[in-house]
Amino acid sequence: MNFRDFKLDPQLLEGLDAMGFEKPTPIQEKAIPIILENKNLIACAQTGTGKTAAFILPVLHKLLQHKNKGVNTLVLAPTRELAMQIDQQIEGFSYFTNATSIAVYGGGDGQTFVAQQRALRSGADIVIATPGRLISFLGSKKIDLSNLEHLIMDEADRMLDMGFYDDIMKIISQIPKKRQNLLFSATMPPNIRKLAKNIMEDYEEISIAISKPAEGIVQQAYLAYDTQKDQLLGGILKNKDFKSIIIFASTKEKVKNLSRRLKNSGEEVRQFHSDLDQKEREQLMQKFKGKQVRILVGTDILSRGIDVEGIDLVVNYDVPPDPEDYVHRIGRTARAESTGTAITFINDKDIKRFKEIEGLIEKEVPKISLPDHLGEGPAYVFSSHKGRSSGQGRGGRSKNERKSNHQSKHRNRSSSNQKSRPGRKDRRS
Repeated sequence: MNFRDFKLDPQLLEGLDAMGFEKPTPIQEKAIPIILENKNLIACAQTGTGKTAAFILPVLHKLLQHKNKGVNTLVLAPTRELAMQIDQQIEGFSYFTNATSIAVYGGGDGQTFVAQQRALRSGADIVIATPGRLISFLGSKKIDLSNLEHLIMDEADRMLDMGFYDDIMKIISQIPKKRQNLLFSATMPPNIRKLAKNIMEDYEEISIAISKPAEGIVQQAYLAYDTQKDQLLGGILKNKDFKSIIIFASTKEKVKNLSRRLKNSGEEVRQFHSDLDQKEREQLMQKFKGKQVRILVGTDILSRGIDVEGIDLVVNYDVPPDPEDYVHRIGRTARAESTGTAITFINDKDIKRFKEIEGLIEKEVPKISLPDHLGEGPAYVFSSHKGRSSGQGRGGRSKNERKSNHQSKHRNRSSSNQKSRPGRKDRRS
């Protein structure tokens, strides 16, 4: 199947051809026909499966067939980073059309607010907004949603986790009741179904790879005490085939300390955490995307809503606190159909937590033996009686099993779905 089978507007197909999009992903193949039929939809799909194109392409097609005055589509997103990412993708898909979009989010300076206000006043077909900032504009009567035809909620589970339920319901109370509702979520907890029942009556439901890492990710783990982690990491980073790397640490302080130690060892590294203001985050991400920064060390703020192609390696310096966080973290690599490597360091206290991750993804992650010079790591043994790991032996290693897989080569190839992108037009104020 290819995108022409959906009978999309020729202008959209021209844009897809220019961007190198050929074969739809599973979520696109299932969702696009449902959306074109004007049905409500709940879709469970992880970041990296192509879900943005799944909801934007059919909406743009319908917009091109009959364009009404005012805002046609509202996309709600949990973070400013995701809102900006969606807006950028819309600009690519709609390059050969007259459709316009604007991202509306908080966290910027007064100049940003004024620019968003001006863009809304001049009109936009698609508004991508974080809930808090949108409520501000609705309260000041700076945006008119009376002609809205589509409401899309992206990463709905994340929005609810962040406490946006009341804001979402307030927004819904101020938009037309007759509309198409599209709800996309990485997971499907009970509160998502509760939200769905509150905003729509009948809906289709599809699910793609719930809580499972992409097939293109090579997952590995090392059993290492905290005192062994820095040397282990240093050896991995010497592999120059890893040209673009994200390292996750569990806290902001760990990110700062680890970044400092890596810099002292001669690595080119930058840190990404909540202490950075919005301008600093955007500048840093542009440098990372442009390969001006090889290594980015960050907290879980990096694990969602950041779309960077060509990340070769993700390292979990600490086992993430929640199994779902593991999926989102390692999902930063192997975007769409590309490949990548994800390595996790497991200390003696995190063995139970990592076993829970393996239970979630229904897969045993290969445990790679430590290099000889680091000595022995903890054994992958868990005592449910004590609620923590036990044993400090060899963990079942034999001499002929000793490996240094962190030196294996992985090709750095971008997704076949995105071979090249056309230039962006300046369509907005």
